[in-house]
Amino acid sequence: MKIVGISGSIVGSKTRTAMDVTIKILKEKYPHIDVTLLDLADFQIQFSDGRNYLDYEGDTKYVAQTVMDADALILGTPIFQASIPATLKNIFDLLPEKAFQDKVVSMVVTAGSAKHFLIPEQQLKPILSYMKAQIVQTYVYIEEKDFFRKAIVNDDILFRLERLVEDTVMLTETFAKIREAAYDF
Repeated sequence: MKIVGISGSIVGSKTRTAMDVTIKILKEKYPHIDVTLLDLADFQIQFSDGRNYLDYEGDTKYVAQTVMDADALILGTPIFQASIPATLKNIFDLLPEKAFQDKVVSMVVTAGSAKHFLIPEQQLKPILSYMKAQIVQTYVYIEEKDFFRKAIVNDDILFRLERLVEDTVMLTETFAKIREAAYDF
């Protein structure tokens, strides 16, 4: 099983901090799983221009191909101006319409306050549904007050991240078994 985490912003540290904790939990609890973290700040990604993702080169192709090869994704995104960052939206735009078919996708969301807690429901889930993802229904929403010195200090958030990882792995394994039984191989 391949799980790819995406830290979906090129600025700030809170989303990367949350994704580092999430990936650490994943690696500790499930050492047999192939885990990759893509921090979009580490890559030079072209803007989508409608080409097939295989026609891009360099970092753009690497990120797109890594996402396409995953069995599950854990998306980390901040909320900026009541929306997801353009860098994360660009990743979605690079991929085909059914890019997330047969993939489980879960979400870790960071924001400055509780005011934007519905952004994942109103903006991110519809995109993921359109792209045919099997969405882990609960997501972890982390506010500014849950961080101190680039660390998560709220034990409830840490517990919820553990649960999100468990749900992501369990759903991925379950859907794989269902597909296996349906196609009888």
